[in-house]
Amino acid sequence: MTGEWIRFAVTAVCIVIALIAFSAAVIGAWRFGFVMNRMHAAGIGDTAGIFFVALALMVAAGTGLDTLKLILVVLFLWFTSPASSHFLSQVEYYINPHLYRYVDRQMKGSDQ
Repeated sequence: MTGEWIRFAVTAVCIVIALIAFSAAVIGAWRFGFVMNRMHAAGIGDTAGIFFVALALMVAAGTGLDTLKLILVVLFLWFTSPASSHFLSQVEYYINPHLYRYVDRQMKGSDQ
């Protein structure tokens, strides 16, 4: 009986941490003005939030095949989230002329 309460408490703490991470990501995406900063805040908060939600589900499920599936889901999301963020930043770099000029000017200034 006590073990179930401990598992419930750990699950609840993980869910609260995940909510804090997701809230920080939303606030960061809302408050930052530069699109790259917004993507960074969203990517970090999303990754941390997904990890803690999956960890809470793993603790609640116990050992078994469900836990293995959740580990695989987390690994998949950890590999695809940075790749998609990188792709979106590349699209923004090539589409936004102000960003392209700003980065190009910064790169030329650092070479000299």
